[in-house]
Amino acid sequence: MNKKLYWTSIVFAIMGLLVSIYMTIYKLTANDAMCLGSGDCSTVNASRYSEIYGIPVALFGVAGFLAILAVHFMENRDSRFFQEQGTLMVFGMGLFGFVFSLYLTYLEFYVIHAVCPFCVASAVAITIVFIVGIIRLAKTQPE
Repeated sequence: MNKKLYWTSIVFAIMGLLVSIYMTIYKLTANDAMCLGSGDCSTVNASRYSEIYGIPVALFGVAGFLAILAVHFMENRDSRFFQEQGTLMVFGMGLFGFVFSLYLTYLEFYVIHAVCPFCVASAVAITIVFIVGIIRLAKTQPE
């Protein structure tokens, strides 16, 4: 296992988790002061696209980043399954998160016409987790 790639993925998953927690709190409290000077944040957070069946989209981010972190930590345990499949699992979750993030970014630019900087930070975090996942997966494949 390449420790540098492993830790890079963990760092960005933690960053994504923190942003997602922050945005979940903002969504649940509707405290516009949390936007830190960006009215677009408030616009995005108030849009109908900020929830799926009444669940804040940011909460899905919390769950996704927690799942990625859980798999990373399980890779270092005595579980043969996670040692063998953990890299593929992180790649798969990163791929799903990246595609979902692309969809949300599309909505911001072309439907809502407002860009939330926290949403961008989350998108960057999952993109890096996904790219690192690709690299880690490629390095684990037999030549």
